Amino acid sequence: MAIEHVIGVDIGTQSTKALLCDARGRIVAQHAIGYHPDTPRPSWAEQSASVWLDAVERAIRGCLDAAARADRGFLPVSVRAVCVSGLYGGSGVPIDAAMQPTHPCLIWMDRRATAEVDWVRAHLDMDRLYDITGNGVDSYYGYTKMMWLRDHRSEAFARTRWFVPPNAFVVHALTGELAVDRSSAGNIGGVYDYRNACWSEPMLAALGIPVSMMPSRLVASTEVVGTVTAAAAARTGLAVGTKVVAGGVDAAVATLAAGVTSPGHHVAMIGTSMCWGFVSPTVDARHGLVSMPYVFGDDLYVFGGAITAGSAVTWFVNEFCRDLGAMGDPAAATRALVTLEAEARDVPEGADGIVFLPYLMGERSPIWDARASGAFVGLNLFHRREHAYRAVLEGVSFALRDNIEAGMRGAARLDERLVVVGGAARSDLWMQIIADVSGRPVHTIEEDVEAAMGSALLAAYAVGLCDGDGVRRGWVTLTERALPRPAASARYDEVFAVYKALYPSLRDSMHALANGAAAHRTPA
Repeated sequence: MAIEHVIGVDIGTQSTKALLCDARGRIVAQHAIGYHPDTPRPSWAEQSASVWLDAVERAIRGCLDAAARADRGFLPVSVRAVCVSGLYGGSGVPIDAAMQPTHPCLIWMDRRATAEVDWVRAHLDMDRLYDITGNGVDSYYGYTKMMWLRDHRSEAFARTRWFVPPNAFVVHALTGELAVDRSSAGNIGGVYDYRNACWSEPMLAALGIPVSMMPSRLVASTEVVGTVTAAAAARTGLAVGTKVVAGGVDAAVATLAAGVTSPGHHVAMIGTSMCWGFVSPTVDARHGLVSMPYVFGDDLYVFGGAITAGSAVTWFVNEFCRDLGAMGDPAAATRALVTLEAEARDVPEGADGIVFLPYLMGERSPIWDARASGAFVGLNLFHRREHAYRAVLEGVSFALRDNIEAGMRGAARLDERLVVVGGAARSDLWMQIIADVSGRPVHTIEEDVEAAMGSALLAAYAVGLCDGDGVRRGWVTLTERALPRPAASARYDEVFAVYKALYPSLRDSMHALANGAAAHRTPA
């Protein structure tokens, strides 16, 4: 009997990965393509949809070519399905009737829609917004970015027929079919009615966004949207007629890959950003977390997170460790992180008196402040770069704890174990810091795959290669990485109290600096 395969694809903020697996989840081949979002102004972040599509198609072809080199008997026709997950696309890709983008996609990291946030707070019934959508208001949410495009890019907005998430844009390019998975729809925020699983026409009307701009076909993340066209087959190497599955938001798909299928399970995904989330049958938006339909089953995925996590580490290395030669060279960047980790390992908990606020692009939950800014507090001439580096790792870990505590205020019943996935899991030092800060045992995935593996699992389920029990068992192996140490946790309790007090104390100064800088820039 011929071996059957699936491909999971994850479109990330800084790279796209494709993973070719057999029906048991064994990795046959993988391929990744790197890129960077455009940041034309402070607090802006956007991406051309063509970058994502090109990366997906090259990554898929790279997987197929690698499989063929390893096994001359491998044929693309053995691939039963492809599933695509993707970064939270913020506004989504604005496209015209010919499916061509009218403007770059304003991604999750973009914070320009501050005036639109103020308008929503002044004109909408916030309790109604919370109740219908399960979400609040912030420039993180895609609906505020749509409003910004309407108000500041009116020509592009007038030509826009639909707003589509990045994974839906790619799925259309592969199949010619337009559909939006419900996790991506819910993550837009103020335009999706999570109880009735549909676009909210009352909220769209209140926000001034035409309902016609929302694609009418809403699907489960496990649904087959269409099949690969001849043109897409020529670009990717896939067989014509290969099934393409909807997929979903990468944080939720990575959470599924880590084995989260029931209430109580929770996972922190720490890559470019940090997303900590759990599965819940209900949500209370007043606690400041984000919610969306989960990618498997009927529950919600409720999460909070920091906008900059791994990106804060990258920023620190690029700007303050240039002697290590990391900028623009991935191999040198890896060596630089090894050097920094060795240097920081002997720095005591609390970084010898430094606290880092990781608000380098404003901040998401639980403070929801687009004008919050990063800070090192406590610096003196004694400190060296290893102190500052450790403070960066600790600052992101404090942000994680802040979100976990917000979730528990919302009555979340959480397992003691905390699973961490993403690039941060490569750092033994960071895993120990997270265990000590959170007071929880930290487990990680042995396989370095995350959301791409979750997409492959969804693809297998969609075409019957595994059943619901198979999804719940998962395709990854969890391993214990770090246990909390009582003395270290006690010290971090003290430092966390300082961390929590700093933002309220500095907020007015942060806003004054942000407003002053904005006043002296050329208008958008």
